[in-house]
Amino acid sequence: MSEDGEHGVSDSPIRGPTLSTSTSSFEALDPHDPNLSQLANTMFSKTSEYLYGELTSTLDDYRLLEVMNKSVITKYSDMKNLAVNVKKSMNELNEKYNSLIPLLQQIDQIEASVVKLEQAAYKLDAYSKRLEAKFKTLEKR
Repeated sequence: MSEDGEHGVSDSPIRGPTLSTSTSSFEALDPHDPNLSQLANTMFSKTSEYLYGELTSTLDDYRLLEVMNKSVITKYSDMKNLAVNVKKSMNELNEKYNSLIPLLQQIDQIEASVVKLEQAAYKLDAYSKRLEAKFKTLEKR
């Protein structure tokens, strides 16, 4: 190989020195094998179909991801609205509960009073029965 071949200059068998970096021995005006040309065209056609299929598949994947993202955005937006409504309802319930606390305390106090009153009634009943028994014994004498 010549010294020029190392710097990007190569010798074409028909045209002489060129600046081509190609390593192909194909020349456009040279006669070539038609079978080879057909095979090359078939290869480029199949490669084109393959690359088109790959790009179409990738594009379809991105479109699917876009649809999924929109769906997830909608779903999370609905969930956010639901959470906001639940929070609002919980705050209202807490306010109602806080307003009922004094009434619940009064109910507890009334219950305690009723229990004491019930105990006093039982004691009075027992005392009245004892008095009645004593009265009957005194009456019999």
